[in-house]
Amino acid sequence: MKRLVVNADDFGLTSGVNRAIVACHERGIVTSTTLMATGAAFDEAVSLAASLPRLSVGCHVVLVDGEPLLPAGEVRSLLAPGTNRFYNTIGEILQAVVRGRFRAEEVEAEAAAQMARLRAAGVRISHFDAHKHTHMFPSILRPMLRAAVAQGVHAVRNPFEPVGSMKAGTVLASRKLLVRWAEVVMLRTLRTRFVRLVRESGLQTTDGSLGVAVTGELDAGVLAEMLSRMEDGCWELVCHPGYNDDDLARVRTRLRESRAVEMQALMDARLRTIAHRHGIEFIPYAELTAAQPLC
Repeated sequence: MKRLVVNADDFGLTSGVNRAIVACHERGIVTSTTLMATGAAFDEAVSLAASLPRLSVGCHVVLVDGEPLLPAGEVRSLLAPGTNRFYNTIGEILQAVVRGRFRAEEVEAEAAAQMARLRAAGVRISHFDAHKHTHMFPSILRPMLRAAVAQGVHAVRNPFEPVGSMKAGTVLASRKLLVRWAEVVMLRTLRTRFVRLVRESGLQTTDGSLGVAVTGELDAGVLAEMLSRMEDGCWELVCHPGYNDDDLARVRTRLRESRAVEMQALMDARLRTIAHRHGIEFIPYAELTAAQPLC
């Protein structure tokens, strides 16, 4: 059996991102999304989600490249020195993790606050993930899982990509993709501990994620290739559709033109044909229940 959750990240980032995610859900293959509690278009995203009963909505916990929801003085260990903002890159996060800078209670408090904002707005949180996959690191994952349990959230993204998700030729054709792929392979060393911690917390997860290495380069051809190579099990496709408009230009993000490309790819009618040919069922996160253990 092959099941695939197609999750659009960054719901609430801008109005254009919101509208693109809705379009990809209504006319494409997106089944789930994760909402940013601190996003500028948060209220609009909540309103849109309320009208889409088949769209699972999770929390996109932000601990990098943004500002905290809690007062800076309450989460000082999570912030770049001398600022009231999180670290800007995942590389800076890794250095902070290695140095033991993050206080677990502050990670838990900020993650819980972001989840609680969604719940207060009437969102039934189906799952959570983390911006730029910061929850792959055990010292960040543990307190996030505690926050999720306290907030009644029952599933979490498994951010580790299977090694066979793309052909070697596809990876080797792009220097940028080759570097990203090497990073993904290296980070897979954290997968075993990730699965163990999730199991111990009582949450569910998938067998892994597709599309992590090609973030920013996902188009219809790459997506078709990943679907055709998808193994048995339950997987998640990570995507970032959006309109590259004036609102996005004012947001700090490296994903601009690529969002529009992804939007078109996710609405390509040929994908459902390919999925049917390979026995793939598209499902929302809400279908991942206790009766259907995944990992």
